[in-house]
Amino acid sequence: MDRKESLKITGMSCAACAARIEKGLNKLEGVKQANVNFAVEKATVEYDDNLTDLGKFQETIKKLGYGVIKESSKSGNKVELKLTGMSCAACSSKIERKLNKTEGIAKAAVNLATEKANIEYDLSTVKVSDIIKTIERLGYGAEKAEEVNRDTEKEQREKEIRSLKLSLIVSAVLSAPLVLAMILGMLKLDSPVLSLLHNEYFQLIITTPVQFIIGFRFYKHAYYALKSKSANMDVLIAMGTSAAYFFSLYNVFFEEVQKGMMKNLYFEAAAVIITLILLGKYLEAVAKGKTSEAIKKLMGLQAKTARVLRNGTEEDIPIEDVLPGDIVVVRPGEKIPVDGKILEGNSSIDESMLTGESLPVEKKAGDFVIGATINKFGTFRFEATKVGKDTALSQIIRMVEDAQGSKAPIQKIADKVSGIFVPIVVAIALLTFVIWLFVTGDVTKAIVSAVAVLVIACPCSLGLATPTAIMVGTGKGAENGILIKGGEHLEMAYKLNAVVLDKTGTITKGEPEVTDIVVLDNTYEKMEILRLASITEKSSEHPLGVAIYEYGKKELGKINDPDKFEAIPGRGVLSVIDGKTIYIGTRKLMREQGIDIASVGAGIERLEDEGKTAMLMSIDNRLTALIAVADTLKESSKEAIQELKSIGIEVYMITGDNKRTANAIAKLVGITNVLAEVLPENKAEEVEKLKASGKIVAMVGDGINDAPALATADIGMAVGTGTDVAIEAADITLMRGDLRTIPAAIRLSRKTMNKIKQNLFWAFFYNIIGIPFAALGLLNPMIAGGAMAFSSVSVVANSLSLKGFKPMETRKKNN
Repeated sequence: MDRKESLKITGMSCAACAARIEKGLNKLEGVKQANVNFAVEKATVEYDDNLTDLGKFQETIKKLGYGVIKESSKSGNKVELKLTGMSCAACSSKIERKLNKTEGIAKAAVNLATEKANIEYDLSTVKVSDIIKTIERLGYGAEKAEEVNRDTEKEQREKEIRSLKLSLIVSAVLSAPLVLAMILGMLKLDSPVLSLLHNEYFQLIITTPVQFIIGFRFYKHAYYALKSKSANMDVLIAMGTSAAYFFSLYNVFFEEVQKGMMKNLYFEAAAVIITLILLGKYLEAVAKGKTSEAIKKLMGLQAKTARVLRNGTEEDIPIEDVLPGDIVVVRPGEKIPVDGKILEGNSSIDESMLTGESLPVEKKAGDFVIGATINKFGTFRFEATKVGKDTALSQIIRMVEDAQGSKAPIQKIADKVSGIFVPIVVAIALLTFVIWLFVTGDVTKAIVSAVAVLVIACPCSLGLATPTAIMVGTGKGAENGILIKGGEHLEMAYKLNAVVLDKTGTITKGEPEVTDIVVLDNTYEKMEILRLASITEKSSEHPLGVAIYEYGKKELGKINDPDKFEAIPGRGVLSVIDGKTIYIGTRKLMREQGIDIASVGAGIERLEDEGKTAMLMSIDNRLTALIAVADTLKESSKEAIQELKSIGIEVYMITGDNKRTANAIAKLVGITNVLAEVLPENKAEEVEKLKASGKIVAMVGDGINDAPALATADIGMAVGTGTDVAIEAADITLMRGDLRTIPAAIRLSRKTMNKIKQNLFWAFFYNIIGIPFAALGLLNPMIAGGAMAFSSVSVVANSLSLKGFKPMETRKKNN
């Protein structure tokens, strides 16, 4: 029996790898055809399952030196884990490295900001429980994200914030006397209180709980990091504060000083560093909670209960208990609980949460309604078709969550640095200690400088620079009806310099309307021609034919059936009505029937110059009328195209229309680059040509025939009012039909990428400047600790400033 399988290939580095795998698979007995796509890292194999099987394909690919997982059971090969215990980018980098080295795991991405891991794995090689154990052996907690409901996740975050707050308060209270002693000592004031504060035993007593009870978290995580032969921020803090504490402890008991002189104690440095780090962690935790507010807003749109007909009576039940097929009753002013199809009644529905369209949409029996939209006026009953995770809102929430958990390619720089950051800092600290000791012979100065190096280094800011900006950016997009599937698409949208717009349904409404009826035979009245044309097109499925029928129905009321109907593909239609033979269609159709059309050539050209499609109508082999149909422009098209040009984007229109009609439409909206007479199957080729010319291309479409072109483009944008197939193929979904969301999406990506670059610059600049300053002995360890604590807070705060950005506002300059 013939079968077809898709396999995800890992480890390919170039097109030669793809060719090598393809050649190896095609050599296997039973394989009819194998194609390997390097761009999407996928192999598609057609084979006879009596002669070969999936195992042989996997074995062959592995022998060639590549990894492979079965793609057809895609949902079983992905898992999202909620992680606990990470303290910095070195932690996330360590977990990610370990997972990516684990057999059976194709790809793992760990996000410090969301504290989640997204993993692709081979079910036949490794289990989720094994993956969790691997993470736990590194010293971190992990569980399936789906098992952590959002309320639990919120509770966990609030619990962490409460714990940090309590630890911070206790640490601050215990550290305050030490700071006061330092300040009074600098002012050279003398008092009994100062004597107590400067007493070495008093300082030892109040510092010890800060160091070992409140600071236990740093020792614990440092232990697990070192146990797994890696290092993180906790290692730096534990080493730095321990050096200050134990050096001071040694001096308490063994340093000899002259009477009236103070011993070299740095208890305040150890305690204050821990306090400041906790303050930074507390502020960071609070700020990180704010980065996911977009998800909270989307979740807040959901109804909590549904009124369902059960056993002939209406019952209010939790939304989670609604089942497909349930009959749901909705009254005026209520939220629609789930997606479904109206059975009886009609109403106006506010769908602004989904489409951004402020005007209510009229709904009647047979129309579909979407969960979380608001019923404005009427009462109706509908059948639940999609519930729980399948509703449109749940899918939107999931898409935003996936995007917030993804990585942008620019983050690879920070990930690589984070992986080796801590060992390098430790080496610099040791070198600092040795050089200071060798040059000055002053152990105190050497230790203080080394401690400053350890505590100023901040891998956190590197790890938070990209994901926090992506979280806020994608959330901001969702608020404005722009769903970005991942960080890589956000980054690519930033680079765009060309946008290809499909005409029908994208630039235009996709609903042709009759604009002109030109009578050529005075034997017939205009309304009689419309009547005959409407009857002829009643059974037509072509959009132009449907437009004529709908117009006739509106003008004349009921339309009768033709005595005979025949569709002539690519040319038009034939009907017989009351003994009359009627043709409606192209010039080619008329010529084939022997009808002279020379006299109407100028009239047809005039209509086409106006962007209209002209159809010829003949009755009993006499040319009778010209019927013009036009697809009207969307109100936002012209403004959107002007906006795209204003931000430096080249705009192209692609259509199957003839060049004259296409150029007329393009002229109306201000497009000069027109790709006309392009068949649906050739749209992807046209996009490929633009890419080959060096352009970074976005394709915008709404139909099934746009899907290949959407997938081919550097960025595929689907108009959300279009088909599910187009939305699935796209990288960015524009939930509104408003084309102004295209420049808005590009502006948002540019703004977000600018924030990421600012964050990365600050993170690298801070460490590049701060570490040498500390090594040169120019920084007090406490100041270094404070700077370290606030570096990551500043990065998160900078990302949060994106919340004030309004991508839908027209900008005159490039953002």
